[in-house]
Amino acid sequence: MCIFPKIYYSLDFLTDRVYHENNKTVHVHGARKNEIGLKWRVIMLYIGVDLGTSAVKLLLMEGSGKIVNVVSKEYPLFFPHPGWSEQRPEDWYEQSMAGIKELIANVDKSQIAGISFGGQMHGLVILDENDQVIRPAILWNDGRTAEECDYLNNVIGKDKLSACTANISFTGFTAPKVLWVKNKEPENFARIKKIMLPKDYIAYKLTGVHCTDVSDASGMLLFDVKNRCWSQEMCEICGVREEQLAKIFESYEAVGTVLPKIAEELGIPATVKVAAGGGDNAAAAVGTGTVGDGMCNISLGTSGTIFISSDKFGVDKFNALHAFAHADGHYHLMGCMLSAASCNKWWMDDIIGTTDYSAEQKEITDDKLGENHVFFLPYLMGERSPHNNPNARGTFIGMTMDTTRADMTQAVLEGVAFALRDSLEVAKSLGIKIERTKICGGGARSPLWKKMIANIMNLKVDVIESEEGPAMGGAMLAAVACGEYANVEEAAAKIVKVVDTVEPEEALVAKYEVRYQQFRKIYPACKELFDIIQ
Repeated sequence: MCIFPKIYYSLDFLTDRVYHENNKTVHVHGARKNEIGLKWRVIMLYIGVDLGTSAVKLLLMEGSGKIVNVVSKEYPLFFPHPGWSEQRPEDWYEQSMAGIKELIANVDKSQIAGISFGGQMHGLVILDENDQVIRPAILWNDGRTAEECDYLNNVIGKDKLSACTANISFTGFTAPKVLWVKNKEPENFARIKKIMLPKDYIAYKLTGVHCTDVSDASGMLLFDVKNRCWSQEMCEICGVREEQLAKIFESYEAVGTVLPKIAEELGIPATVKVAAGGGDNAAAAVGTGTVGDGMCNISLGTSGTIFISSDKFGVDKFNALHAFAHADGHYHLMGCMLSAASCNKWWMDDIIGTTDYSAEQKEITDDKLGENHVFFLPYLMGERSPHNNPNARGTFIGMTMDTTRADMTQAVLEGVAFALRDSLEVAKSLGIKIERTKICGGGARSPLWKKMIANIMNLKVDVIESEEGPAMGGAMLAAVACGEYANVEEAAAKIVKVVDTVEPEEALVAKYEVRYQQFRKIYPACKELFDIIQ
């Protein structure tokens, strides 16, 4: 039975089109379409846009989940002061449009039905009354808001924040960025007409609608996660009017259709729907099938996350994990570390000077796993979960005269896995039982790293067929918005396929348990030092 719910009859006997029957793709030529009759159905195409920190990744997907094309376009990242991180929203839009044109250059554009997003979270985009960008966007990994976070957490109070938003303040969140602009750039604050998130700026440029989705809004500290609406109390605390915030949608809901000028420029139908999309981690979770109660996904991207989906709203009492709305219409808990695969990139590219990552890992043989005496704290950008300490720093400890380059490479990979386990331990303290996890992100391409994750965390690690992260999730959300699937769970069940599982090994799990218990004592011992070496 064909999975496509809508039947399309072609009246164009001169143009070749692609049709779908019984899950087989067929190219139909000219008048032969008349002979085929009503049993053939047009394949619709969906675009997923992953607005990342270093590049925008665009994915074109058939309704069945088959990937047709993938394109990536880079843009610059600026560090105007130590600890600051900014980008130009205009660059995001320009490269997204260029990427979409390249993505769909060789397909029948009339088959494109929807566009949606996964995007870097927490970034502050502010527009004036003419919808022009006021200043460069302040990104998720920007650390300038220590004073504002201290005010929110210690003056307003963590209990108050948690009651209003289910979360406490972190330097990367959006609300402290708004306060920073209010305190440090009052002339810009006075000009704010709209406050937006990165991916939502692209959605606005495509549709003219100021929109956001529940999963991305959850990371602003202006959103009442439990009730899926803006928090009036937090708006008052930050001096923000609700009309300055975007309209809220569920991630799989259409916010509108592309503007006529966009349709003309891209050569796509003006009926193409744009769905709200999700924050990068929620979209990646959709793309890996991490939807429904009790599912888990680990992402080894620039940042690292452990993502646990839940049908019910819940918050841990120390707010060590983020409690956010999920793109599937429910909720999730998430532990986020600011530097994950970026730690390995820093070590390889900047310190030892190589781009051959796999060659460096070849010397880390199985007999060395669980035996390393060198440890690495992966806090190169400070840390979020579970320590919430912007002053934390990357640290090697345990080196001796016989320590090798491979030992230190191994320590970097293990340090990221140990730090992710810190968040898993918080989830376990809530009574959540996790036995297996999906995995995605650039770091997930490393067989060695996946083996470390499986044994350090004592989880079965499921590898999926198409690991395309937030871009895949975005395309799937677009398909749901267009009626290709009834809901996100159905899309995930039909599209996402597990092709391999890395099983934890009892003996290695025991070795890593000893190492983890050593690792978890290092941060408390260093914490006071981090505060004085800034």
